[in-house]
Amino acid sequence: MSTTLTPILTANWDQPDSFTIDAYGEYAAARKALGMDPDAVIQAVKDSGLRGRGGAGFPTGMKWGFIPQGDGKPHYLVVNADESEPGTCKDIPLMMANPHALVEGIIITSYAIRANHAFVYVRGEVLHVIRRLHAAVREAYAKGYLGKDVFDSGFDLELVVHSGAGAYICGEETALLDSLEGFRGQPRLKPPFPAVAGLYASPTVVNNVESIASVPSIIGKGADWFAGMGTEKSKGFGIFSLSGHVTRPGQYEAPLGITLRELLDMAGGIRAGHQIKFWTPGGSSTPIFTDEHLDVPLDFEAVGAKGSMLGTRALQIFDETTCVVRTVLRWTEFYAHESCGKCTPCREGTYWLKQVLKRLEAGQGTEEDLSTITDIADNILGRSFCALGDGATSPIHSSVKYFREEYLKHFEIGGCPFDPKKSTLWGEQ
Repeated sequence: MSTTLTPILTANWDQPDSFTIDAYGEYAAARKALGMDPDAVIQAVKDSGLRGRGGAGFPTGMKWGFIPQGDGKPHYLVVNADESEPGTCKDIPLMMANPHALVEGIIITSYAIRANHAFVYVRGEVLHVIRRLHAAVREAYAKGYLGKDVFDSGFDLELVVHSGAGAYICGEETALLDSLEGFRGQPRLKPPFPAVAGLYASPTVVNNVESIASVPSIIGKGADWFAGMGTEKSKGFGIFSLSGHVTRPGQYEAPLGITLRELLDMAGGIRAGHQIKFWTPGGSSTPIFTDEHLDVPLDFEAVGAKGSMLGTRALQIFDETTCVVRTVLRWTEFYAHESCGKCTPCREGTYWLKQVLKRLEAGQGTEEDLSTITDIADNILGRSFCALGDGATSPIHSSVKYFREEYLKHFEIGGCPFDPKKSTLWGEQ
């Protein structure tokens, strides 16, 4: 059984008062950072190899370095806490159990990019998380860790927790910025990129919760310490979220490059009496994998080489009792509902994918419909305004690739083979 875990962000989650500033500590990493040159802080994050933990995997230090200096404009940090991807459930428990890691990371990041205002954009439905964040920010202000002259360094920082209205599209960074400004959340045309013209048309860094919360440990323990974990190009640790048909679902913090087989060993395996059928390496917007991919290293390069994406490391596990067509339909219904409607490929394409998949799942389709949904997906992929459309095509293409026979079985028997009224096992037909 593997014991490869690196409890850093999750180290104190089991403590009853883990969310309080007294349990967290005195922000030693932030004190250290504010005694450094801001460019040295950026260089340390570059040297660590930290890549964005929100899905895209863009080098964090490089993103910070894009902010122009001496431009006479205010700079902003915006933390993307609008966790909405189906299957993704790492940022919410992180903010609940360890919010001060995020607040300390915000102080360090804001200092590095010369920002005096920072925002945390939180998904509006998670009211308990919003309250927890507000409490943590109040504690930090009371200690003098936020506000004027932080740590007697001459650096000022105001931090605002902002509640979103529950739109998946606002997880896209420019749609988030529009929403934060009070407009309808829709993606912006790029360029200009947020680093040049972001919030209020000023240079802005947008980073994921886990990315920012990882910064204090990098500054506190050193870039080499962080870079010593993970793989050659995917450095450090990350939170892997196991959900679905697994014995012990939950958050497993481990170095990038660990395999699902190792994680399943630690999680007690697939639920008793069953076996894995398919799984997502990074949430529903990443192409699905099967049991043949159990030993693929979970890093950006290895997962990409096998035709999927590491994404948010949301490992949704499905056993042999699950209908692939039904699962893909449910995901597609989500994307059709959450499409902002700005671009035609996504607005129209996700709607028609949903309609055809409904017919297929009901056993009323034909083999030609498989060509239809892949053609629709091809016309969305790379043609939509943002990545929502691309994400919606991932389960379509990958499910047809790996489970074409299951699609065919639906209209062979005139319904879902997993429907008890039709059959509990294909072999009974």
